[in-house]
Amino acid sequence: MDHLITSPFSFHPANHIPTLCQNFYTQGWVTGTGGGVSIKSGSNIYIAPSGVQKELLKPTDIFVMDHTSQTYLRKPQVLKPSACTPLFLAAFNRGAGCCIHTHSQWAVLVTLLVERDNLSSSSSSGSGRNITDTCFEIEKIEQIKGIPKGRGKEGMLGFFDRLRIPIIPNTAHEEDLTQNLEAAMDRYSDAYAVLVLRHGVYVWGDNVEKAKTQAESLDYIFRLAVEMRRLGVPWIS
Repeated sequence: MDHLITSPFSFHPANHIPTLCQNFYTQGWVTGTGGGVSIKSGSNIYIAPSGVQKELLKPTDIFVMDHTSQTYLRKPQVLKPSACTPLFLAAFNRGAGCCIHTHSQWAVLVTLLVERDNLSSSSSSGSGRNITDTCFEIEKIEQIKGIPKGRGKEGMLGFFDRLRIPIIPNTAHEEDLTQNLEAAMDRYSDAYAVLVLRHGVYVWGDNVEKAKTQAESLDYIFRLAVEMRRLGVPWIS
């Protein structure tokens, strides 16, 4: 089945995923063997494997799955399928064309700050608030314009709009995140990302370009939010 991953074109998914992973490695998003990328092309889903150094990926390392049957059309024998696969599928089942999972430090730090806020508010009020029921919120930041208004909606968010990214609790195994991820996707149907507490973020888009630019915009916003908190500047005015 090597014809599925053989192409002279740089934007063919089998060639594009290794290029993206090299880029993401330089940004600290896929350190070690963490993180992953998946692209949907027609009825085929191209997926980076698990447990490999992402900056060294080659087209021959890529798994290919049929979206309808969810069976592998191409499965490298010496590599493991991505543990992120069911989470990528959750995005594709909701119309995405690309899904990116990163272990960005800024994404992790933002979830820690929100977790701390929840603990502080529950201590003062006497009523706990589960991390599943909350989200990261920020407004009046120019880079918010890099995020779409929502599925099926025209245009991008504006400077005065409030960006909301749901947060779900982490689990011991990646695939066990699926149920909470899908619930967050449905509850916050306009969101194009879900943060995972103390873990990272999943970002998706209609195509590769949109998913990549949204991941970059969000990482900028997460980093800015961490610095704002350090300086005592509120996220919501």
